[in-house]
Amino acid sequence: MADAPLAAVVQLTSTSDVEANWQSASSLIRQAAARGAALVATPENTNYLGPHEEKVRLAEPLDGPTCRRFGALAAELRIHLLLGSFNERADVGQDESGAAVRRCYNTSVLFGPDSPDGAVLAAYRKIHLFDVAVPPDVFFQESATVVPGSEPVVTDTPLGRLGLTICYDLRFPELYRELGRRGAELLAVPSAFTLTTGKDHWEPLLRARAIENQCYVLAPAQHGRHDDGGLRHSWGHAMIVDPWGHVVALAADGPGIAVAEIDLARLRRVRQHLPALQHRRL
Repeated sequence: MADAPLAAVVQLTSTSDVEANWQSASSLIRQAAARGAALVATPENTNYLGPHEEKVRLAEPLDGPTCRRFGALAAELRIHLLLGSFNERADVGQDESGAAVRRCYNTSVLFGPDSPDGAVLAAYRKIHLFDVAVPPDVFFQESATVVPGSEPVVTDTPLGRLGLTICYDLRFPELYRELGRRGAELLAVPSAFTLTTGKDHWEPLLRARAIENQCYVLAPAQHGRHDDGGLRHSWGHAMIVDPWGHVVALAADGPGIAVAEIDLARLRRVRQHLPALQHRRL
């Protein structure tokens, strides 16, 4: 019997240095491909994690430089590559003076092995924005700079049907039910979970989404402190969870990768032996 294909999740410490972020991300993506991963996923805010105002200024369209070079890397390595998220430019109208008002989308983008020019296979704009106040140190208003998306996205990959989500989406199980209804077998959750919330909630929520939807969960993550004025300290613990809820791969502290098999035969056995998805009444 042939071995199951491999997926990899990347763990980064992104900052406001866009070029350094690219060098770190591309090096780890190459490591994952060298280990045989056919699908590699990077975290939320892969290309930039710094002051919010600069994030908007640096925002790019889907056919901009960031997507072109991640697409070219996918083509070079002959892999499917999920750019966990980047700051996609969003023009949202004009102010009273007639000047354009700009914000950005928090957008996850999938590239394939035939994307030498950055051709996008699928793109998902984060629906649930991180507007929270958790004393003593977690105060964010993502909606001040980011426009929410509205459409769930599921797309085909060689490893299975992939449902796309981003970070704070993880707390909204109804989104994952909808992805499952659309045929998802893998769920991507690229994240920059805070240290305060991540230490208590990250793994339990990932395992819950895997168990209740009987899917593999791919959770690339940011780790450590970022240079955004001391606001962000990310929990890390990038991991892959199988459809039974087992953590089958976990990244160590610091930048790195976690790699695991994606065994759809195992997924089908889980769904056959415990057919909870067929027993839903609501």
